[in-house]
Amino acid sequence: MKKILYIMVLIVIIALVIFKLSSNKNTVEEKVYRYDKQAEILITADTAAYRQLTAEITYTGTFEPYREGKVMAEAPGKIVYLNAELGDYLNAGTVVAQIDNELLKLQLDAVNVQIEGFEKDVNRYTILVEADAVQGIQLEKTILALKGAEVQRQILQEQIHKTTIRAPFSGVVTQKFTELGTVLAPSVPIIQITDISTLNLTISVPESDIVYFYVKQQLDVSSDISPDKTLPGKVIMIGSRGDAAHNFPVQIQVTNTRNLLLKASMFGSVKILVGDNQSNITVPKNAIFGSSIKPQIYVIENGKTILKDVAVGFQNENYTTISHGIKDGEIIVTSGFINLQNGSPVKTQ
Repeated sequence: MKKILYIMVLIVIIALVIFKLSSNKNTVEEKVYRYDKQAEILITADTAAYRQLTAEITYTGTFEPYREGKVMAEAPGKIVYLNAELGDYLNAGTVVAQIDNELLKLQLDAVNVQIEGFEKDVNRYTILVEADAVQGIQLEKTILALKGAEVQRQILQEQIHKTTIRAPFSGVVTQKFTELGTVLAPSVPIIQITDISTLNLTISVPESDIVYFYVKQQLDVSSDISPDKTLPGKVIMIGSRGDAAHNFPVQIQVTNTRNLLLKASMFGSVKILVGDNQSNITVPKNAIFGSSIKPQIYVIENGKTILKDVAVGFQNENYTTISHGIKDGEIIVTSGFINLQNGSPVKTQ
């Protein structure tokens, strides 16, 4: 009897557990949101219309020196004179350094003495040859010896000339590699000169915007150090090869101010006002749906959405032109894209 009672109690407990689990399941299912395909989706909309767009695009870059180079020694020797310190402004042709050339000058004096003796011998042998007193071969050897001495003199003069090192162009001393009394070898740098009287602003331009630039184009350039003032610039180079992101370098040449306010490696910017000369069908930028490779727009017809492929053209901060895909006056979706599909019923705010 007790065994039967235990079994009945167990059956009742199991039934209660099953009932409770079923009740919980129904409660959870009631709370789960189920998307109703027939329910209208709340969206905001606008109208595609003809507009003439303009936009101001800013490109930022870095100023680079017009010329920069290292002044090197062309002849070995000890520096006996040095006229360059960091920050000094040197004019083209200014003597930067003098290398000891006393030994070369002594060698030049010796060659000059030889040339003087050969010239006298040539005059003497010329008279003797005319009188048949000596053979003509002696005169020829003396003339050749004179020519060889003259070549040697030219070599020594060139070597002496190279011991005086001059600035190849005007600029500021931005690096100094040696000091007075140092013994140099050929091709050893002494200083670095940077010409910032003219600067090149190099900007990176996307492939879609490169059409806005052309060589000899006049542009206003500003710098971070004086953003309220602009300097006239001229486009001198448009890169023929872009980087991995399809950006192309464009160089704009700027004449620096009299006090050389701008420095190399400073940031600069240039603004370009661009736009279409004619009206085009435009839509708000936030109406563009999909990817940049395949842009799409939702158009509303008879209360339902139709997804259309479009071709995007020029754009500014608010609108973008559409070259084909939609017509003037069509109603387009601008927000509320969640759960939106092709053919979804919509309700406009």
